Parts: sequence; structure tokens; C-alpha cells
Amino acid sequence: MNSSLNLFDQDKILVTAFILGLAFVFLTHCRRLEMEIATALGCFVGFAFGGLVFVAYKLGLLYQLFHKTETQSPRHGGESVAEVLRAHGVKFVFTLVGGHISPILVACEKLGIRIVDTRHEATAVFAADAVARLSGTVGVAAVTAGPGLTNTVTAVKNAQMAESPLLLLGGAAATLLQGRGALQDIDQMSLFKPLCKFCASVRSVKDIAITVRKALAIAQSGTPGPVFIEFPIDTLYPFHLVSKEFGVKNPPKGIMGKVVTWYLHNHLKNLFAGAWETRDVSPLPVHIPQATDNQVQKCIELVSRAKKPVILLGSQATLPPTPTDDIRAALESLGIPCFLGGMSRGMLGRNSPLHIRQNRSDALKEADLVLLAGTVCDFRLSYGRVLNRRSRIIAVNRDKTQLLKNSDMFWKPTVAIQGDAGSFLLRLSKGLKGHTCPEDWPQYLKAGDVTKEKANRRKADEKTDRHLNPLSVLHRVDELMADDSIIVADGGDFVGSAAYIMRPRGPLRWLDPGAFGTLGVGGGFALGAKLCRPESEVWIIYGDGSLGYSVAEFDTFTRHKTPVIALVGNDACWSQIAREQVPILGSNVACGLAFTDYHIVADGYGGKGTLIGREDEDKLDGIIKEAQKETRQGRATLLNVLIGKTNFREGSISV
Repeated sequence: MNSSLNLFDQDKILVTAFILGLAFVFLTHCRRLEMEIATALGCFVGFAFGGLVFVAYKLGLLYQLFHKTETQSPRHGGESVAEVLRAHGVKFVFTLVGGHISPILVACEKLGIRIVDTRHEATAVFAADAVARLSGTVGVAAVTAGPGLTNTVTAVKNAQMAESPLLLLGGAAATLLQGRGALQDIDQMSLFKPLCKFCASVRSVKDIAITVRKALAIAQSGTPGPVFIEFPIDTLYPFHLVSKEFGVKNPPKGIMGKVVTWYLHNHLKNLFAGAWETRDVSPLPVHIPQATDNQVQKCIELVSRAKKPVILLGSQATLPPTPTDDIRAALESLGIPCFLGGMSRGMLGRNSPLHIRQNRSDALKEADLVLLAGTVCDFRLSYGRVLNRRSRIIAVNRDKTQLLKNSDMFWKPTVAIQGDAGSFLLRLSKGLKGHTCPEDWPQYLKAGDVTKEKANRRKADEKTDRHLNPLSVLHRVDELMADDSIIVADGGDFVGSAAYIMRPRGPLRWLDPGAFGTLGVGGGFALGAKLCRPESEVWIIYGDGSLGYSVAEFDTFTRHKTPVIALVGNDACWSQIAREQVPILGSNVACGLAFTDYHIVADGYGGKGTLIGREDEDKLDGIIKEAQKETRQGRATLLNVLIGKTNFREGSISV
């Protein structure tokens, strides 16, 4: 009995335990279900909250909570631009005025930055380019939206290929009207991205300062070049004017009208939120690549063993931070014969025994070592084919692409250094202190120079069929120009002859377009040069074809009191083209011009023009001196020189 009761009790216990277990499992499952539901609800709430925060962030509501929109402030975005430019030492802004950019111009003038307006937007950019090259700072141009910017494209591309640090400020349609058919609204960013190191479109006033600072640093870092900032018109004008344009006269009725009105009001607040808070406007660090110690040491060893070394110096060698006088001293210490190209012309002065001007191809064939200091193996060096394959070649360039251009085909560098050419030359000279190139080598090359130049001088003494011999005219000008003269080269055949004959007196006293070969740089380059060096005599060597691009800038020279001298070789022809086209294709079509009275055009713009023909040959020196006197008295002059044909540059290429 007791046993059976015990078994019964055990069964009850087991059943009870089973029921309790089921209950526990059920309750646990419910709790888990509750937790999963709670978790799901929490996630949903979290996602919803995060979504709301994200939307608030995108709409600028979070920024507006902590940064005030000063609706009563008379200030405008142009002031922010001007403050950054002044902090970076910018002295000039070149422009052709337009309503989109007026606040920038007005603000710059108030802060003491000189506004120089030109007759074409390309001239404004060319002038900024010249300032960049001569001053070692960033040149700045500001132009209006649409056609104002498209007019600068060639000049910006020229600055890119010439490696000039340049800041282009462009107007644009209002932020909400872009792509909606506004006046002069185009996709400007797509135009300039292939041409510039950095492109940005400002979307609010608070972003102006940091964007301009960043652009200026990028323009000067690495391989210098142009940068572009687009300023929608509503980021430049004051709040009270912009708010009037944002007002909706007849908004849609109902909820849609309220949404549209709120959106416009919120967008306006975002444009100006935190606009006038104090911001850093000082320059950002600039990165300049340098050769390593090992690379320099290897080059020291190569140069020390060379018997017939040659240096080919390019424009890059004149870039900051190394002063050109220090580079000149380094070259003279090395004693290596140099061929100078681009902006480096004049680096060794007018009559240095180390400066070799003629017979470059012959010298390169004999050289056992060639130092390409900022020089590129493009068409100017026959893509590298002119280099002797047995020569040791040291190439130094800030840009890796330019450093190795065509090295896969026609030449191979012994040492390739991605670095600054100017500072490299200083370190090379220091490492070779006490060592100098064998004297007989530069003397041998200089003797060839003298022979060739005597032959050129004999050609200058020849009579042309009519008018004046262009070589004779160039020799006379070269002999009479002042020692502080800056020469601007803008043309084809006449300027090509000038490059052989005229001798810049010192570093940074020769300006030509560079590898792009752009015609039309003359007016802008001369304007920028005269502003940078007001005490210097500035000569523009024009072909009569290239003069047509910028003769209107005589008006600019007059208004801005920047007297320059323009020497026009007028042969009534695009001679550099005709020189090949006529004998090859038997036609002069499109090559002929007229002996136009360009001197009268200069008179009309407030300058002083003079016509010079064969009958004036004996008076040429006096006419040149009179032109120099006129410029010293503040008047731009133009010498319209009628010239004949010579065979001096026969066989020269134009393509």
C-alpha cells in the first residue's frame, strides 16, 4: 500500500514537473517574443530617429541650431574672398566685369587689392599668368558666368601646360537655378575639370574662405597649375538682396505652397548660416617634392666623372622656393655649359660664357652627360630622339608624367628624379664644391656659338626685296633696350627669329606662352609684367598676325597707366604657316594679311603709334629711343615695322 502510494506520488510529481516545464518554456518563449518585439520596435525607433537626424542634417537644420543666420547683416560673400586673397599677398585681380562677380571686385578694391580690367577675359588670365611667373605667388583672375568663363579656356589651358599657379574665380547662376535655364548658366565644372588641378563650386557663404585657401595651396603644390572656383551669384550678394529673389510671389495653394515656401526659406538660411563667424584665412602649407639624399649623391658621382656635361634648363627651374639668383650662382659654380629655354632664358645674364645659344643638337650628340632640369622630352627635343643614347641622362621634374615623357620610346634616364629642379641644382652644386667642368668643353661650344651668330649677323645685313630686314630690326632693338627690360614673345616667324637674336638681361625677363604655343598672350603678359615690375621697360615682340588678338589692350595700357612698347613685325602674312604651305601645297590661301596701319589703332586707344619703313632705316635708332622716352613719360607705344622676307628660318616647323 505504501509502495503504491509512493509510486502514485512520484507520478504526480513527474506530471507536475512536466507541466511546470511546459509553462516555463512557454513563458520563456513569450519573454523572448516580447524582447524580440521590443528589439524590433527599438530598431525601428532608432532607424526612424536616425533617418530624421539625417534628413535634418541634409536640410541644414542641425547646423542652423548652432550657427546663426544674420539676416540684418550688410556683409556679402565677396568680402570673404577678398580677405583670403589679401592674407595670401595677392596684389592684383584681373577681370572683365560682370554682374555675377561684382561683389568680389568691390570687396577686393576696398581691401587695397588692385582691380585691373581688360578688354577680353583671355587677357585677364594671361595677365594673371604673367604675375604668377614673375612674382612667385598665385595670379588671380575673376570673370563672369557662361561666356565670360568660356572665353578663358585657351588661356587656362596655356597656364596648365606652362605650369603657372593661377586662381580663376568664376560667377555662376544661383544655386537653385542651375540647370533650369538661368541666364548664362552652363555646366562650367565639366569645362574646367580637365584643365585645372582643383575645381569647386561654393554652396554656402561659410565655405568660401576654406575653399579659396585650399585652392591657393593646391595651385602652388607639386607641379603648379591653374585652379577654378565657381561662385553662384547667391553666395556673393548680401542676405537682404538674395532674400528678395527667393520670395515666391504666387505660391501654390494648400500644403504644396507651404512646403515650397518653407523649402526656399530654409535654403536661404543654409546659404547664410554661420557666414560671418571668424575663420582662419592664412595660407595652408604648400608641398613641393624634393630629390632624396641618395638621388643627389648618385648625381654628384655621375657629374664628377663627366668630361662633356650639358645642362638643359626649363621654366620649372625658375619656380619658388629657390631664388633665381641662387640658381644662377649654382650654375656658375658648376661651370657646365647650359641651354636655356622658356622662363629660364636670361638666367645667366646677357653674355655668360656658359650660356650656349646655338647648335644644340650637335652639342647633345657629343655630350657624355645631359641634365634635364625641368626640361621635357616633347616636340622641343624631338621627343627625346635628339639625345645621345650613350649619354648618361639625369632628369629632374616635379611632374612624373613630364619627367618620363617618351622614355618608353626614344630615350632612357640614368637617374629620374621627381622633385624641384631649382633646389636640386643648389644641392648638386654644394655637393660638387671645388669641382668644375673641364674648361675646354664650354669654350669649344662657345666658339661654335660665335661662328653661328656671326653668320646670323651677316644675314641681318642683307637687303630684302622690299621694306626692312627683320633680323636687322631685332638686332637694333636688342642693342638699345634697357638692361632691366622684360621681353614678351607673342607670334610665329618674327618671334621665332627674335628668340635667336634677342638676349634677356637677367632671370625672369623673358615671357613666352610655353609648350602650348598660344598666340594672343602679348597684351596680357605685358600688362602683368609691367604691374609686377613698373620700373622695367617691357617690350612685346609681336607678329602682325598675333597682334590682332590683343591690340585692343592698348586701351587697357592707357587706362591703367602701364606703358609698354610693342614692336610689330608687319609682313602682311602668317609667315610661319606660309613658309611650309606654299612650297608643299602650292597655295597661299588664308595666309595673306594686309600692311595694316596698326600704329593708327594704337593712337585711337590713347597710345603712340609709329610707322617704320625702309625710308626710315637710317633713323631707326632715333625712333626706338623716342619710343623708350614716350614710355618713360607714361604712354604706351607701338612700332609698326614693315618687314620683308628672309630665309633665316627656312625649314622651321609650324605643326
